[in-house]
Amino acid sequence: MFAENIYLISGLPEDLIYGYQCIEKQCVKFEVNEENLKWALSLPVCYMLCSDTIGTLWPKPRGKVTHDSYLFHVDLSKITFNSSANPALHAQLWQVNEERFGKRLENKLPNNEIKNNGGYPLEIRININNVDVKEVPKLTLNSDESYNLTVRKGNNSITADIKAEEFFGIRHGLETLSQLIVYDDIRDELQILANASLSDKPAFKWRGLMLDTARHFFSVKSIKRTLDAMAMVKLNTFHWHITDSQCFPMEIKARPELHRLGAYSQRKIYTHQDIIQIVEYGRQRGIRVMPEFDAPAHVGEGWQNKDVTTACFKATPWSNYCAGPPCGQLDPTINDTYTILQDIYQEMFNLFDPDVFHMGGDEVFLTCWKDKRSINDWMTESNWRSDYSAFMHLWGHFQMKAMRTVDAVAKHKQVPIILWTSHLTDPAQINKYLNKNRYIIQIWTKQRDPKVLGVLRSGFRIIVSNNDALYFDCGGSDWLQPTNNWCSPYIVWQRVYDNRMENISKPYVSQVLGAEAAVWSEQIDEQNLDQRVWPRASALAERLWTNPRDNWQKALNRMRLHRENLVENGIAAEPIQPEWCLQNPKSCLMSSRF
Repeated sequence: MFAENIYLISGLPEDLIYGYQCIEKQCVKFEVNEENLKWALSLPVCYMLCSDTIGTLWPKPRGKVTHDSYLFHVDLSKITFNSSANPALHAQLWQVNEERFGKRLENKLPNNEIKNNGGYPLEIRININNVDVKEVPKLTLNSDESYNLTVRKGNNSITADIKAEEFFGIRHGLETLSQLIVYDDIRDELQILANASLSDKPAFKWRGLMLDTARHFFSVKSIKRTLDAMAMVKLNTFHWHITDSQCFPMEIKARPELHRLGAYSQRKIYTHQDIIQIVEYGRQRGIRVMPEFDAPAHVGEGWQNKDVTTACFKATPWSNYCAGPPCGQLDPTINDTYTILQDIYQEMFNLFDPDVFHMGGDEVFLTCWKDKRSINDWMTESNWRSDYSAFMHLWGHFQMKAMRTVDAVAKHKQVPIILWTSHLTDPAQINKYLNKNRYIIQIWTKQRDPKVLGVLRSGFRIIVSNNDALYFDCGGSDWLQPTNNWCSPYIVWQRVYDNRMENISKPYVSQVLGAEAAVWSEQIDEQNLDQRVWPRASALAERLWTNPRDNWQKALNRMRLHRENLVENGIAAEPIQPEWCLQNPKSCLMSSRF
């Protein structure tokens, strides 16, 4: 019996009406009385134990998991940390994560009085194998995020050992440990799963969320809240699409006119201090914050008075020149274009110190360049034709010079470059202009787009953001006409969960770094951000961390509880079912179709 070793309680509290028992791997609710109280399970404990895996964990661990079927009472006021890591380099990282762990546990409690209910002390012992670290940890494509976690009870205390090669694995292990502790409302105490042991590591190294902060401005507070939620589910990349044609909200000290003219207001600018703060906030939570500067298209606000370096600036009718108003592209033929880019890139590299840099590169309209006379004159003087292939060559020329500009500010470190799929990445063009050893291609077309296999056959690594599963703005009205938006319908979390990298890459899965959910913000701002992202991004997180063989149905019970945990921690995640289903899961099983 699951609860045989849990503390027994005599008497029946007035506010205790229901308990749960596990029947055929489903939690079943019943009315408690003095006779059944001794074996009644609280809902979180039932979810934890009544499952093929530990039912409170999200994402599910990949390695071997063992545990006993009972829990121990934990004293929240007697939790200590013992670390073997370099105290100087890791001091701030440990402090933040220790405080975060404590806050996660406090958020499980209905009131603070329960802190004083007694229980066993919990010692958390941290052991990093790589003790020769000379710098503050920074997530890279080579980082080891694996960890091992063991929970054991001694005579008078409980010990949790977390072992990892690097800080990032320790952080993930601590996140998992917080999910092994639940509040039991029947016994009115925090409890930890007994004798748990697990080994864990991610299936994919790139597990991301992209946020567009140009179509709407998002406060630093809302970005930090998003990073907190990402850390809960072990997503490790915040792709910051910081500027676009509608807005230039990033402070560029070398070119202050860009943000002065391009921001929605002077209160809606990401200052250097804001960016430094966000980057460090991400690092502390095991997340790289990667900037994107999209070029040569998606240039608009902020570029006023730069007619020489731009083309089709706010041209009309916009549909002839860009994917959405206002239009604008950089002029590849003007040297000053690259001088301005160098100033932008320099400040981005100074602030973000990226291990990977995103250069955008999507939705270039060749018509924009064709209609600028000076570009045509330059091409004629260069003995270029004026046909499609010549303008594609102009695009390739821009990308080559822009990448050299990146290399100059990166002090020739050869930082990997990401580009969105576009005509430049088509099989007929990609090998002419892009080096497979340098470029990573982010896929935003549909899962079955045959061009994806063309990219992979050419030897390029990819990041998956197929719009039929990972575009979280899909579903709803269009922002320019009275119809549904272009990528409707709404993408359900089940579709996200079952979006397997193997189905997209076929035999080339080893070239898949991972995936990102894309949050384009034409109709999303910080008021509805949480609801549009969560818990769908959690579904992506488990697909990328665990890559389970099972489909979403096996995850449904855990997803119900996980959504509640998000809300418990201040994330306004969208409900997936009525709350009645959380308490009566057997009655709310879904069919396999979606």
